[in-house]
Formats: sequence, C-alpha cells, structure tokens
Amino acid sequence: MPRVPRSLLRDEAYQRIRQAIIDGSLAPGTPLRDADLAGELGLSRAPVRQALLRLAEDGLVVSKPQSYTRVAEFVADDVRDAVRLVRALHELAVREALPRLGPAQITAMRAANERFAAAVAGGEAGTAIEADDELHDIPMHTAGNRAVAATLERYTPLLRRLEYARFSSLPAQRSVQRHEDLIAALEAGDATAAIRITSTIWADLETLLEDS
Repeated sequence: MPRVPRSLLRDEAYQRIRQAIIDGSLAPGTPLRDADLAGELGLSRAPVRQALLRLAEDGLVVSKPQSYTRVAEFVADDVRDAVRLVRALHELAVREALPRLGPAQITAMRAANERFAAAVAGGEAGTAIEADDELHDIPMHTAGNRAVAATLERYTPLLRRLEYARFSSLPAQRSVQRHEDLIAALEAGDATAAIRITSTIWADLETLLEDS
C-alpha cells in the first residue's frame, strides 16, 4: 500500500489545527507545542511544525524562535482589514460568476441557506458557519478565479474565528434574509443588486469587532 505523502500529512495537520483555532477549541493565547500536537493528531512532529509555520503566515499563530508558539490573540485592526478584503473579493466573485450561474447553482445556494437558517434557529454555530461557507463558495467557485479563491482561503478563517467567538451576537436572522435577497438578485441577473447585497452581508461582520 502506498505511503501517505508528507505533503498530505502537513495539510492534514494544518487543516485540523486551523479548525481548532477557528472554533475556539484552541483559545487565544494557548501555547502550541509541536510534540503535544503531534501526539494528539497521531502524526510526527515534522508536519506539525510545517503546519504551525503556515498558520503563523495566516495570522492565526504567533511565534518567537526559541521562546514561544501560541494561538494569536484577536487583533481588531487585522480582522477589520480581513473583512474589507474578503468583502471586496466576494463582490468580484459575484460579478464574475453571474453570467455562469445556472439553476443548479441557485438551487444549491437555496439549500445551503435553508441549512443555515435551521442551524441558526438551533444555535448550532459550527453547522451555521459551515452552511454559510457553502453558500458563498458557490459563486466563488463558479467565477473560477483562482487568485480570489486562494486569497479567500487564507483570510476568511480570521472572520470565521470571530464568528465562532461572537456567535450569540451575530445578526444571523438578518443574514438569512440577506442570503435570500442575494439569491433572488442572482437568479434575476441583477448584478448591481447582487454586489450591493454581498457587500452588506460581509460589512455586517465589522459590528462584531465592537466586542472583541
């Protein structure tokens, strides 16, 4: 049986540690020791060290050589910058996706919003955020802009981390309606309305910074 490539082990370590930081399982300020993490993940220390370096580049981990490595604290200015970048990129994705969106994509977005609404009603933060990602990923992937996709992959976790921490303060019920409005605008081919609604959806996250 072929061995799992080292690159896949590194990516697995990265994804699992990143998710633990995003959902708060690893709280801000938590020390990160590669040996401990490797033991928890059932991996060697090498892919864990590589994952931590990548997470430091993402702004989710802070490290000082020979001193400490820990989960980064919330930095409001950094998150605000990320919100504005993510908002602009989703506006671009919607603009580029609109001519390519068909009934299948619209149906998938509606299904994601239904899951989002149900999760919000049930207070299920993880499921709600996952459904929200699914909804917004549809126009992003339809646009087919790899630079946009790669940049969103890097910066969206900063926003999702804040959403997990402030889930009770999220304007989630309002987001359900905004999603519906966005889907209707996309279905109607109204680029101006779709871009405006997209901008409003992501701008709403800046209100969470008031409590961070």
